[in-house]
This record gives sequence, structure tokens and C-alpha cells, in this order.
Amino acid sequence: MSQTIIKGIKELNEEARSTVEEMSIAKAKTLYQDENYIFVDVREAAEREEHGVIPGAFTCPRGMLEFLIDPKCPAHNEIFNQDKTYVFYCAHGLRSLYAAKMASEMGLSPIKNLTGGFFAWSKE
Repeated sequence: MSQTIIKGIKELNEEARSTVEEMSIAKAKTLYQDENYIFVDVREAAEREEHGVIPGAFTCPRGMLEFLIDPKCPAHNEIFNQDKTYVFYCAHGLRSLYAAKMASEMGLSPIKNLTGGFFAWSKE
């Protein structure tokens, strides 16, 4: 029996984009050193090692995000318990969009997604 997928990438994107505000690269470059913003890199370690990170970003593989956000979880990280704006990014901006949506659903706010991700950051 084949699977019946009821929600595809297009629908997931539309849903996430309707709830998560995007931040332009130009705006991010003026704020990444601002102590009121925490940039969260959700790429895997190998990606970060190969391509680099935004200076000062907190690194958190996408698969660990919910555990690090949840204050009741032993893996919780206090970085997610601050009155700051969280800017999520990945390579191109899609994984981080989903990560930001999940973080928002968990109650973290305010949150933003970096438009175009790290590769767009690197190009500018």
C-alpha cells in the first residue's frame, strides 16, 4: 500500500511563511553583533566547518532544536531563555524557516528567519 501524503513542501512553505517573519541580509548585517539578537545556525556541524558561520551565532543542529528550547528537557540551553530576538538561519533559508516556525509554536519569541540563509549572507 502506498502512502498518502496530505501536506507537501509547497503547503509547508506557505504555512511557515505566513507565521514567520523574514529578515533581509542587509538588515541582519547591521544586527548580528547587537546584544538584543541571537543568530541561531541550524546547519549540521560538517556544513558549518566547511562554509563557516555568522560571527557570534549559536550553533544548534536542526535535530536538537526542540530539546534545547524546552526548559523542562535535560538538554535545555539557557540561550533560549532570554528576552531577545532569535534569527534562525541555515544554508539557504528553508530548514531555518521550519525551525523558526517550530520555535514559535513552542512559545519562543520574537523570531525571524534569515532570507536566503548563510549562502546569501556570504554573497553580500
